[in-house]
Amino acid sequence: CTCKSWSDLIGSSSFVSTHLYRNVTKHAHVCLLCLHHPNVRRQFNPDDPYVTQEFQWSLFSNETFEECSKLSHPLGSTEHYVIYGSSNGLVCISDEILNFDSPIRIWNPSIRKLRTPRMSTNINIKFSYVALQFGFHHRVNDYKAVRMMRTNRNALAVEVYSLRTDSWKMIEAIPPWLKCTWQHHRGTFFNGVAYHIIEKGPIFSIMSFDSDSEEFEEFIAPDAICSPWELCIDVYKEQICLLFSYYSCGEEGMEKVDFWVLQGKRWKQLSPFIYPFGYCHSVIGISIDNELLTGRTDFDKGVADLCLC
Repeated sequence: CTCKSWSDLIGSSSFVSTHLYRNVTKHAHVCLLCLHHPNVRRQFNPDDPYVTQEFQWSLFSNETFEECSKLSHPLGSTEHYVIYGSSNGLVCISDEILNFDSPIRIWNPSIRKLRTPRMSTNINIKFSYVALQFGFHHRVNDYKAVRMMRTNRNALAVEVYSLRTDSWKMIEAIPPWLKCTWQHHRGTFFNGVAYHIIEKGPIFSIMSFDSDSEEFEEFIAPDAICSPWELCIDVYKEQICLLFSYYSCGEEGMEKVDFWVLQGKRWKQLSPFIYPFGYCHSVIGISIDNELLTGRTDFDKGVADLCLC
């Protein structure tokens, strides 16, 4: 009798929503997903052709960076897979090189359950570029995957997958400003909206797509952004932000990452992240505690570090 009542309670939608809300607000059970060699202290030899074949995904503590658990492929495959988004403990994985027919898996490593969405029947041609993003849309209480595909002739196709209905939908209305030559760079998914950095000639902008309302928007990037290199998009205090480590710092022996947040439809520049020289070789993003997460690599010694600023 007790098992049945507890099972009914745990399985109810109200319990699930309350549990997720508690974990999100308290930042409970937060981990970093890292692709690494099984021996995290091993020195890396870039001339070793077999080293990348040994890489694996694991969960690490977001505070101590210590390894918590290894994530083997949920299907037992030895093929590499790439993580294209995670939300509330669900992880979206797919092929390392995406195509329109790449299988998508939505995986819960904690309870070792896997959902394989049905294949889309909307498209049957090859694309030169495919982007995939995944996350939770709180307004409709559903998990969404957004797939954007572009041909060599700059034709754009956008599809949205709903976990709740287990169905794909083709987005028919593509705005005119996307029907041109452009390059895609990094992206992120926040509150049901997919964001992408795109480059159209000399202009950089942020394209947003709401997976529920199916509306596109464009936000022109700040004038100071002049290169896709060392440009990162992420979320800072519930706002989309841009991080750009391109310009030198005025302080001797220090480096900086310039920093903007999107407020409404405008970018507001905040104080840059400033840190000692040599502590950042690449910007990874913003942690859940709103700290700057960077990578520092010493290729001569074959070692790498994660750093919080």
